[in-house]
Amino acid sequence: MERELTSDRQWNPWRLSVAPMMDWTDRHCRHFHRLLSRHTRLYTEMVTTGALLHGDVPRHLDFGPEEHPVALQLGGSEPEDLAACAKLGERWGYDEINLNCGCPSERVQRGAFGACLMAEPDLVADGVKAMRDAVGIPVTVKHRIGIDRTESYGFVRDFIGTVAAAGCEVFIVHARNAWLKGLSPKENRELPPLRHEWVYRLKCDFPALTIVLNGGVKTHDEIATHLAQVDGVMLGREAYHHPWLMTDWDVRFFGDAPLERDRADIEAAMVRYMELQRLQGEPWSRVSRHMLGLWNGTSGARRWRQVWSDHRLKNEPPEMVSALARRRPTMGEVAAAA
Repeated sequence: MERELTSDRQWNPWRLSVAPMMDWTDRHCRHFHRLLSRHTRLYTEMVTTGALLHGDVPRHLDFGPEEHPVALQLGGSEPEDLAACAKLGERWGYDEINLNCGCPSERVQRGAFGACLMAEPDLVADGVKAMRDAVGIPVTVKHRIGIDRTESYGFVRDFIGTVAAAGCEVFIVHARNAWLKGLSPKENRELPPLRHEWVYRLKCDFPALTIVLNGGVKTHDEIATHLAQVDGVMLGREAYHHPWLMTDWDVRFFGDAPLERDRADIEAAMVRYMELQRLQGEPWSRVSRHMLGLWNGTSGARRWRQVWSDHRLKNEPPEMVSALARRRPTMGEVAAAA
C-alpha cells in the first residue's frame, strides 16, 4: 500500500486525531482506540472548568499511560478558571490542553462557552494566554467556521488572527457553522453545509500555524486529499462507528509498521481490560459499548453486537460473553431471530 506522507509532516503531532465526543471518548473508548493505532492523537470528552474546580477531579481526569498522546478538552470561558484547570491537566500528565469553541448545545451556551465564544475572540484570546502562561504543554483551540446562518470567511479568519496573537499555534477547524438556535447537536453535525475549502484557505492565510480539518471525513482517500492541503485531519463519528478504519493509519499516514493484530486479537485484549475493570468495580458494559463497531462489515457482526448489548448478560464475566458472541448460532436461534 502506498504511504500517504511527506517527510516534513510525518511526525506532526496533529496529523491524525479522533475528535472529542461527549458520552463517547471516555478513557475506555480511548483505551480501545489506542489498540488500533499507536500514533493517532486522542482527546477526552469536554470537561467543564466547573466540574474540575468543584467536582471529582480523578473521575474526570484519570487515564491510562497507554493512551498517550492524549489531550484534555476544556469547556469554559473565565481565564483564571481555564488556567487553573490547565494546570491540573498538565499535572495529570496530558499532552495538550484544548479549548472548546465549537459545541453548539444549549446547555453549553447557558454556561457561556462552546461555539458562542466565537463571538468573543478577545475573551478566547485572554483564556488562551492565561493557559499558556500557566502550562508548558500546547494550548489549542477547536472551533467552527462561523456561528448561526451568516457565512463569512472573514469572521473565522479574524477569529483565528485574534487568538493566534495570544500565542495559540494550533487550530482544529470543524468546517461547518454552528447554528445556535433551532438545531440539535446532532443536526449541527449534519445540516450546516461543509466548507472544507475555507479550511484550506485558512492554511494559506496562516502558513505558520498548524491547521487541522474536522468534519465529514470518512475515507482514507479523503484523509489523504485533505492532508495535501492542511497539517492534520480529525475524524469523529466515522472513527467511532467504524473503528477498524484506524488500523491502517499507522502504516499509511505515519510510515510505521502494520498492526500485527486481527479483530479477534483486539477483542481478546478488550476482554482482558474489561475483566480488570470489573475487578475494580466498573461494570464491563461501560467498556464494551465503545467496541460495538469492531466487527462492522463482517459476517455475523449484527449478532455479535446483540450479544454484547444484551443486558441479561451484564453479570456474566466478559470472557464468557465474548465466547457467546463469537459462537455460531444454532438453527433454532436463527429461526427465532427471523
